[in-house]
Amino acid sequence: MSKKWYFYSSIAFIVILFGSGFKPYNFENLNWLSQTESEEVFHFTVPTASELEYRNVIFPQTGKTYAGFKQALAFKESQGKYHLVNSFGYMGKYQFGMGTLRTIGVRDSLYFLQSPSLQERAFNALAAINKWELRKEIEQYEGKVIQGVTITESGLLAAAHLGGAGSVKKFLRSNGKRSIKDGFGTSIKSYIHKFGGYDTSHIVANKNARVK
Repeated sequence: MSKKWYFYSSIAFIVILFGSGFKPYNFENLNWLSQTESEEVFHFTVPTASELEYRNVIFPQTGKTYAGFKQALAFKESQGKYHLVNSFGYMGKYQFGMGTLRTIGVRDSLYFLQSPSLQERAFNALAAINKWELRKEIEQYEGKVIQGVTITESGLLAAAHLGGAGSVKKFLRSNGKRSIKDGFGTSIKSYIHKFGGYDTSHIVANKNARVK
């Protein structure tokens, strides 16, 4: 009898011990952490091993050099993507139309998209042609202020890349009243301002420039 009593007493003691030690937990509603239906959901990821390898890469500071001019213009045009074709059919890092490419000797659009070297040479050739087309305007207007924008050679060359040398001439001769825009609403004036002050002096004006 004493053994049975001891056995059942031990079981009761264990049940009481564990029952008092594990109490139900009341979860608190943290309002600052809640989300309403109108709030945006954010998703976070951690960098991959390959991404971590590049975390300390330092990109060269090209400043207002010709390389800096090309880099800034390319980023505006395509974010620097050689293979990009936009909704209007403009291609590559600097967004060339096929008509413009033909004038500088490029006829194979597929090869053009696959060749970064060809795209760089095409940009140089077009810059030389635009500088020749705008040589008188550069001499006449450089340093002047039109519609609050200081006119510089690099700004005019960038604007000519956007809308053609003829559009730049119309802007200048109308004292800024005729600011032509492209299909995305980007104006000649905005390019003259955004890309002003770069050193494009070494570009040799050449109306017959072609891709070699």
